[in-house]
Amino acid sequence: MKVAISTDGGFVSAHFGRCPHFTIVEIEDGEIKSKELIDNPGHQPGFIPQFLHQRGVSCIVAGGMGARAEGFFRQFGISTIVGVSGRIDDVLDHIVKGNLQSGE
Repeated sequence: MKVAISTDGGFVSAHFGRCPHFTIVEIEDGEIKSKELIDNPGHQPGFIPQFLHQRGVSCIVAGGMGARAEGFFRQFGISTIVGVSGRIDDVLDHIVKGNLQSGE
């Protein structure tokens, strides 16, 4: 599974589209196999979901996201977990353990 986390200075960004970076993490068998920080490629409606889909992402984690953006992610088969805050490493720990939910 590949997860993208909207990232700002080592923390989950409040809004996925305006974050400076995304942390892309590949998780396999309950372990982090790879972790990469990439620049946000832009904020045109529908572009980020397509961009992340092309990178193999199946889930996006963000502090906030509008309904229209969530719809774009659904079109690409990417699940959304929103309302998340905190340090990226702490959030990753929750993801690996399988207990991260919207609103945490």
